[in-house]
Amino acid sequence: MSDALLSLNAVAAGYGSALAVHEVSLSVEPGEWACVLGANGAGKTTLLKTIAGLLPARLGSIRYAGEEITTWTARQRVEAGLVLVPEGRMVFPTMTVRENLRLGALVPQARKHAARRMEEVVALFPRLAERYGQLAHTLSGGEQQMLALGRALMAGPRLLLMDEASLGLAPVMTKRIFEIVAKLHGDGLTILMAEQDVRQSLALADRGAVLENGRVALQGEAAVLRDDPRIREAYLGL
Repeated sequence: MSDALLSLNAVAAGYGSALAVHEVSLSVEPGEWACVLGANGAGKTTLLKTIAGLLPARLGSIRYAGEEITTWTARQRVEAGLVLVPEGRMVFPTMTVRENLRLGALVPQARKHAARRMEEVVALFPRLAERYGQLAHTLSGGEQQMLALGRALMAGPRLLLMDEASLGLAPVMTKRIFEIVAKLHGDGLTILMAEQDVRQSLALADRGAVLENGRVALQGEAAVLRDDPRIREAYLGL
């Protein structure tokens, strides 16, 4: 779509000689919460890494905010507001919560607003405020996920990419993370989330795309996908 914040046209990507994503086309509108769903190994992480610039697109094109960014570096994309919360959190274990958060504001545009954003992040995550001086490896998995999300918010994202936010978390913490993402979305942040938790994702997101073997098998409004018999049988157990 011409007014999409992010659009992918027939994007392919992978590792070595093997492709993990094949001719994926999708778009994310400004202010939208979109989700990429699918089983483990479906290509979700590869797709988000390609959008973030951590993997090159072998084929196809990526446009963001009206510009062709297919060959942009990961740093250029972060500077433009395209920010990834990676799978597995990837916090710096021997650095404090405060130091991890400050690393999110390294790009010039973010440094100017670092103090204000730090206040916003610790207000959003009171638990991080309580653990401000603790080393990241001493945090629980849920707290590390909050830290990874807080670090991404320090960069001032215009489009937030989230990869497997619920991975390895207890149900109560997964619910809390989704509540926080819903608040960010309600405040106007555009979100693209890759997620195995199909039930929660389709309950909250605006639109979704289902990957199977690296290809888009289904996509559409979340409410429509929730009622699709293929989704209900394969992912919802209904």
